Amino acid sequence: MTDDRMAGTWRNVGGKVQEGVGKTTGDTKSEMKDVMNQAAGAVQDAYGKTVDAASEGAQIVKEAAIQGHDTVRRLVENNPYSAIAIALGVGLIIGYAAHREPQRRYWWD
Repeated sequence: MTDDRMAGTWRNVGGKVQEGVGKTTGDTKSEMKDVMNQAAGAVQDAYGKTVDAASEGAQIVKEAAIQGHDTVRRLVENNPYSAIAIALGVGLIIGYAAHREPQRRYWWD
């Protein structure tokens, strides 16, 4: 839980308490200020939730990348000749795909 979520939750709770006090005393200005405080607390809490979700997503991607790296590393260590053949094949495919035919030269150039 980020600091933004905690601060937003406390701000929201504080706004609700202040709103109750404003309703009890009948102070409309204070009551509106407290409702705005609640809204700001809700927005801050939502921002904190978004930050938490983004950091969790980044952690999942990082773990997946590490697992992929480990898998490829084990493949290369256990089957070095197969890995070389695969790398050669991929290199040839890329080379043929990137190859352009040279321009023709005519005798009148």
